Order: sequence, then structure tokens, then C-alpha cells
Amino acid sequence: MHEFPVIEVGGFHLDLSAILAIVVSGIITFVIAKLATRNLSIRNPSKLQNFMEWVVEFVHKTIASTMPLSKVKMFVGLGMTLITYLFVSNLLGLPFGIVTEHHEEFRLFGSVVVSEETIEKHGGEVHVAWWKSPTADIMVNFGLAIIVFFLIHILGLKMNRKHYLKHYVEPYPVFLPLNLIEQIVRPVTLAVRLYANIYAGELLIATILMLNFVGIPLLAVWQGFSIFVGAVQAFLFTILTMVYISQAIVHEDH
Repeated sequence: MHEFPVIEVGGFHLDLSAILAIVVSGIITFVIAKLATRNLSIRNPSKLQNFMEWVVEFVHKTIASTMPLSKVKMFVGLGMTLITYLFVSNLLGLPFGIVTEHHEEFRLFGSVVVSEETIEKHGGEVHVAWWKSPTADIMVNFGLAIIVFFLIHILGLKMNRKHYLKHYVEPYPVFLPLNLIEQIVRPVTLAVRLYANIYAGELLIATILMLNFVGIPLLAVWQGFSIFVGAVQAFLFTILTMVYISQAIVHEDH
């Protein structure tokens, strides 16, 4: 079993592998967007431009399925950012891993990463994993879900204040506690669903790697399936975000 490099800064415990993965995912997402929009051409578009145009059309249709067409355009950028960043993040831990072995106390930036107690607990040797998908970390997913949570309520108060506040006491005021619980549960389910699928996939890959050469065919099959799972989870997180935003900003007269 691997340990992750965690350091303490100002009372906070920071997972360096998660921070590294978040930064790399952001850079890859930015580079993809930059390359896809460079040298745009109507007559002779590049393959990457064609692909990104298909993604934009797909995201546009996805958002249009959740809210009126008049409101779709303002959320296409958010949808593109979410689905691209999450897809990249979900796949980041698939190609390879970075693991170091430690037989004595290891410090980084003056903070203990591997203590002597941990080494003794693991029988004199500790394996530290420095690379993983950021979405395989529950705290990263909670961070994303909380951002979405606040965005939903800010948009609801800004674009549909009267009806947005009223829906908390509908159909009857007694439903207020249940409606509040529903709002709290939403970011939790967003984070846990994403974490469970990505973490389970990477855990299975680590298990298959223990089989050495016997596991190579299984590894190839599972990595292919993991790409599909990563795409599905990015799509689900994005479309659920749009559904929640639509419920906050759109008022329908019945």
C-alpha cells in the first residue's frame, strides 16, 4: 500500500501529489484550449479544431437539454471548462505512476513527509506515490463541488431571486427542512460519485500491477475501460451542474 506525500503548512495538511496533479491538469486543459483556438479557419480547419467544435456542439446540446435555449449561451464556457478539466483529471493517473521508496525519515520543505513511526509500521520500508488523478482525491472533488454549490446559489439569487427563495417553502412551508437538506446533499453526491469511480479504477490498476506480466492484458483492457468511465463521469458532473443551475435560475409557471 502506498502513502501519499502530505506536509503540514499553517495547521493544514497538504497532499503534494494532489496539488501537483491539479496544476498539471489545469496546464493541460489550458494548452488544449489554446491549441484548438490557434489559427482558426473556416475553409481549412485543423483536426483539433474540428474535434473541439464537435465538443462545443455536444456541450451546447447538453446544456440546452437542461434549460431554455435563450440561457444556454452564457453557460457554454462553464460547461466546456468543466467537462475538459474533469476528463483530463480523470485520466491523469492512468498512463504511469511515480513511486519512491524510503527507509528513513524523509522531510520536504522542512515538514515530515515520512516519519520513523510510519516506516516501522510498514516494516522498515515506505512507498510514497507522487502521481495520481486529482479526482481520485475526495477533498479535490469536494472543492469542485463546493464551488459549484456556491455558483448555483449566487446565480439563483442574482437571476431569479423571488422564485428561487420561494421554492424552498414549496409546496408547503413544512418542506423547508427537506429542501435545505436536498441542497446540502447535492455537492456531497457530486463529489462522492466522482471520487468513488476514479479512485476505484486507480486502486484496481494498482492491484493488477501486482500480477506483473500476467496482469498486462488485464491492464490494457481496464485502462481502455477507465477512459470510458472518465468520460462518463466528466459528463455526469457537468450535466448535473447544469441541471442544478437551471433549477435555480429558471422559473416555470404551472
